[in-house]
Amino acid sequence: MTCTLIIMRHGTIKANLKKRWHGSTDSPLLWRGRRQAKRLGAYAAQRYPDLAAIYSSPLQRCQNTAAPLAARLKLEVKINHDLREWSVGDWEDMPFNELSNEHNFFTQTLKDPDWSAPDGESLLTVSNRCVQALQAIAKQHTAPNSDTSVGIVSHGAAMQVALAALIDGNPKRWQSYSLGNCSVTELILHPEPYIEGYNLMHYL
Repeated sequence: MTCTLIIMRHGTIKANLKKRWHGSTDSPLLWRGRRQAKRLGAYAAQRYPDLAAIYSSPLQRCQNTAAPLAARLKLEVKINHDLREWSVGDWEDMPFNELSNEHNFFTQTLKDPDWSAPDGESLLTVSNRCVQALQAIAKQHTAPNSDTSVGIVSHGAAMQVALAALIDGNPKRWQSYSLGNCSVTELILHPEPYIEGYNLMHYL
């Protein structure tokens, strides 16, 4: 039987609007993000009323996005530290264009997946921890006699890297995937990884 991972990106934070990289930076949801989380909660509770569990990154923007859905389904939000965002270390809060134009961040990650920003994580590190986290959660909740679904509330870059690694077998293709704030993506890992629904946002 299969376990479907319902991957949900957190709601909007200020850095999303300003196009700045917040990986390990623990940013709060904006008012827009809180409204998105409520709409996500209403939609997901109706579409997936039998979620076996809800897992979240430890960062507050994910926990607060997960909260409305958890309240509707009367589930506890389980924190999984391996679902956290890609940290760029000393370059946290830097604008994307500066990361690209002055530090060649995106080019470097494609050239060498083991390369990282100062005190940050490499593409390969992020890929390994996120893929392993998703696989472990799916394995834990795969039931012998029924299909199950599990909620995953995480981040844009981290989940894009995981999807590229799982679907394409190549985390360097992470920019081919785009996940909007409070979007839903349905991922099934067995018998082989595939996406059932991608970047769903019509309910927002």
